[in-house]
Amino acid sequence: MHWLVKSEPFKYSWDMLVRDGSTIWDGVRNNQAAQYLRAMKRDDELFFYHSNEGLAVIGIARVVDEHFIDPSDPKGRFPAVTVAPLRPLATPVTLAAMKAEPALAGMAMFRQFRLSVVPISDTEWARVLAMSAA
Repeated sequence: MHWLVKSEPFKYSWDMLVRDGSTIWDGVRNNQAAQYLRAMKRDDELFFYHSNEGLAVIGIARVVDEHFIDPSDPKGRFPAVTVAPLRPLATPVTLAAMKAEPALAGMAMFRQFRLSVVPISDTEWARVLAMSAA
């Protein structure tokens, strides 16, 4: 399974993830996004997307620890996962480029834009990777 996670680079950027080696993906308080976190499995790969600034898929990370109770959730209701960087994309793939690509028109990211975690189909994954290499 593949995923896309979003982070505002001024809060937590790809470079910070690379520097840290891994991080707990926490703070998710949307029920749909929480379901997606619970569905993540060890070694699932995910696109790391810079939101707000940059608006591009920057790199590929992977899930290293499956869901557990989010330590930042005082009520203990929401999950978190641990992710680690794998590699940066050869060329970042911008939101504008993804929106302009007909093969990506059905991406969950476009239907559920405010979610910080969304699934990515195998076809979408392959297309974004191809766009990065172009």
